[in-house]
Amino acid sequence: MTVMAQHMAQMSVEEFEELAALVADRFDAVRLEFINGRVGVKGMTDGNHSEVIRWLQECFLVAGTGLWLYGGGERGLRIEKYRKGRALPDAVLAPRGTFAGEGDWAGTKGVVMTVEVNSYDADTHRRDREEKPLGYAEAGIPHYLLIDRDDCSVTLYSDPAPGEGYRSTVRKSFGAKLSLPEPLGVELDTEELKQYVD
Repeated sequence: MTVMAQHMAQMSVEEFEELAALVADRFDAVRLEFINGRVGVKGMTDGNHSEVIRWLQECFLVAGTGLWLYGGGERGLRIEKYRKGRALPDAVLAPRGTFAGEGDWAGTKGVVMTVEVNSYDADTHRRDREEKPLGYAEAGIPHYLLIDRDDCSVTLYSDPAPGEGYRSTVRKSFGAKLSLPEPLGVELDTEELKQYVD
């Protein structure tokens, strides 16, 4: 193990936040996360990824839930036990004004759902299907929606339990309808998502 790798494996949250700020100032296309004590790089999204987020924003606007979908991965959250993790969800659903006065890494109070649209990279399985569901559940976020372009499915994770993760999952293939329970109160017709698979 290199000296750099050893230091990153032992990095504190404070050191990570300093590193993330330096990287963000220097490189527009690179964003960092800190999950399970490990620094991860969240790369630039492609056009289809952006269209999936736009589609989801439209779904919530049309439904008139009063919730806002903060998209584009700009809303960093403090997750995991004792807030030792830092995640950049692709989108966060919360009431308007939830993040007023928050810094780069906000608490999860008021967050109703996080959203990830998987990318085509080697870390997708570990990051989006294993680590993030556990981290979001540990933070008490009621719902996590994974839009999985690898297997053309949407999965809604619900009923978070500390130490266990989400106890309920509903998975549908692209083209099916997925009903999101209250307070989400939206039925997602996922037919359009078939257009955004690379």
